[in-house]
Amino acid sequence: MTDILYEVSNHAREQMEKRGIDDQTVQSILIRPDQIIDDESGGYGQKVYQSKIDFKEKGTYLVRVFVNTEKQPCVVKTVYKTSKLPKYYEGEI
Repeated sequence: MTDILYEVSNHAREQMEKRGIDDQTVQSILIRPDQIIDDESGGYGQKVYQSKIDFKEKGTYLVRVFVNTEKQPCVVKTVYKTSKLPKYYEGEI
């Protein structure tokens, strides 16, 4: 996704602020995600870009960035972090 531009929705920006996830983290996940999976709940063209991120004192979380890839530019719909890596991360943790 390095050549694909994206915009962050107002909702995603609010969630990033609320959850302590900065722009740099989201950008790094969009550029080089650990995984890209289909978001079956979001409809055609909805993808989840996700990576394991170390939040220092708080530990390692899976940050999930939900993207509508059908829009041009792509739209980040929402962002959150979870400690439930086994539930969402595909493959070896």
